[in-house]
Parts: sequence; C-alpha cells; structure tokens
Amino acid sequence: MTTRVEKSITVDVPISTAYNQWTQFEEFPQFMGGVQSVEQLDDRRLRWVAEIAGVRREWHADILEQRPDEKIAWAATEGATNAGAVYFIASGPGQTQVTLELEYDPEGLVEKAGDALGLIERQASSDLERFKKFIEARGAESGSWRGQVGAPAVGTPGVDRASSEGDSGKAGVSPKAAAAGVAAVAAAGVAAAAATRGSSDDKADVPDVPDVTEVEVVEVTEVEPAVGLVPDPEGMVGASDTPPLADEVPPIDPILGTPAAEDPSDPTAGRTS
Repeated sequence: MTTRVEKSITVDVPISTAYNQWTQFEEFPQFMGGVQSVEQLDDRRLRWVAEIAGVRREWHADILEQRPDEKIAWAATEGATNAGAVYFIASGPGQTQVTLELEYDPEGLVEKAGDALGLIERQASSDLERFKKFIEARGAESGSWRGQVGAPAVGTPGVDRASSEGDSGKAGVSPKAAAAGVAAVAAAGVAAAAATRGSSDDKADVPDVPDVTEVEVVEVTEVEPAVGLVPDPEGMVGASDTPPLADEVPPIDPILGTPAAEDPSDPTAGRTS
C-alpha cells in the first residue's frame, strides 16, 4: 500500500535562489537527513544512497520534468520505489514557498512500522526545515542549472510512474533498526488499542511506550536441581534421607494438640497431671 506525503515551507530567499539550490542534487546530503550521497549521472538520471531509521536504501531515479523556478519531478527506475515533485511559488518580496510531494511504497517490517508512525512524514518536514536554514544562512545558491527537462505535465507523478519494483530490503537493515522496528510495531499496537478504548471511555489513559533502540540478549545457564525439597527446621533429615511417611508420624491428641501415647487404651496417655 502506497503512502503519500505533502509538506510545505516558506524560505526567505527569492524564488530563483531556492530553485537553483534545489538543482544541485549532489549537495542534498548537506540538508537532507539520512541521505548519504546523490550522484548525478547525467541531466536526467540520479543515483541515491540513503539510510533512514537504520534502513539503508539505494535507488536510481529519472527526472521526468524540470522547469526553472517552477517544478522538479522524478520517479525511481531501480531500487526503492518512490516518485514525487517539488514546487516553487513566489510568496512575497524575497520569499518562496517550497512544497514537497512524495509517494512511496514501504518495504519490510521496519519501514512499514515507521510508516505507521509517520516517520517519513516527519523526515520530510525536518528536511524542509534544514533546507530553509541552509539556504537562508548562505543567502545565495551554491550553483544552478537552468535547463528544462520533459514537457510540462499536470500534477505530481506517483509510484505508478516508477518502473522500480523495490529491493525487498536487500539494501540492508541495521540491528538497531530491527529492534526499533519491533518496538514501533508494539507502540502502534498500543496506540491503536488505546484509541479503541478511548472511543468508549474518554478518560482512558494512553500508556507511554519507551523508545527501544537496542535489544539485550540474556544467556540462560542450566540450573542445578535443588537438594532437600522438604523443609527440615530441626536439621534432622540429611540431604540423602527421605522425609518420614505419613503413617510413621506419631498421632496428635485432638484435644491437647500433643503427641498421643502409644497405647490408646491408657486414659492418662497424652495428658499431664
């Protein structure tokens, strides 16, 4: 099932500056969290390597449409399945609204758990915030490419435009990410259960679920069987002895609670004068 994300931010630079900086794909790691490298193979093709929440992904993408100061759209051709576009609109003197629209297919336990918790959506917001700080701190673009790619099209390309079929997690998942993914699934389950209770009881509390980044494996050693399972407060039964059988225990006088005499016909047995 595909997931769609749309986020916008206003940056305090002219539209040409914001757009020109976005054409410098190989500098994306400077403001995109988790992006390790972007290699521009030619005017239309890019090779991406990224790691988000411990999930490493590699893919190739084609630029489907690029119009200066307006739009850049892409779709994956190999590896992780995704597609989208970034739009630029002048929003005031020296200001630009940058809107990112992304559609992707989460793969594997960790990505699906992260998707359920809105991880990619938060990552997109964080990346736009970092882009804002990056370009406003510079005040000018680090480079530009003003060429045009493709014919103008309407809307944002979705994963149906991507020829990639995903990598089924072949790019690798770190051990910490696997642990975090299990915790994320548990957290999502708790949140869903709490929401269900809340529908019938508005006062129901949602339990806090601690973050889990590592799983500690505890080695269980063989336990020796205990010796002397029958309590022996007087220390009279040895470790190798067996406890007395029920028919070997002296009878108890039902009135005085003391051991009865061996001869039950003796009227003074078990009593004191």
